Amino acid sequence: MATTNLSDYDKATIPNSKNLRFGIVVSEWNSDITENLYLGAEQTLLENGILKENILRWNVPGSFELVFGCKHMLETQKLNAVIAIGNVIQGETKHFDFVCEGVTQGIKDLNVKYDVPVIFCVLTDNTKQQSIDRSGGKHGNKGVECAIAAIKMAALTTF
Repeated sequence: MATTNLSDYDKATIPNSKNLRFGIVVSEWNSDITENLYLGAEQTLLENGILKENILRWNVPGSFELVFGCKHMLETQKLNAVIAIGNVIQGETKHFDFVCEGVTQGIKDLNVKYDVPVIFCVLTDNTKQQSIDRSGGKHGNKGVECAIAAIKMAALTTF
């Protein structure tokens, strides 16, 4: 469980990324959560000097489809980092486990295969309230944290 505000970061430590390009793949499932994550990520990129035209957004139906969406984005677009945004909430069946495992392993595989970092911004919570708390609620916005990770990783790979 998060005990700090995920949105806290020191702007002075963020590399200059003005000329870098970022992709964001957003799951439409649990769109109230994923849209808040996207807004946090986009706003953070913009606040740190990334030009609006250097942020590309694609939507996919669900979190499981994030892996293919990110793969296709990596193969067809010139980007410095990709952020995969999704939300899976525990239900009554094992579906949660299969989706979480597949997405986690898929994004890990993309990071191993490609020279462009793919940032895991998928909330895997037990309850809807936990997702709300982490997408702009009392624990901040995981989208902000992932945008900062994307900037730092993109800067790492451009030197």
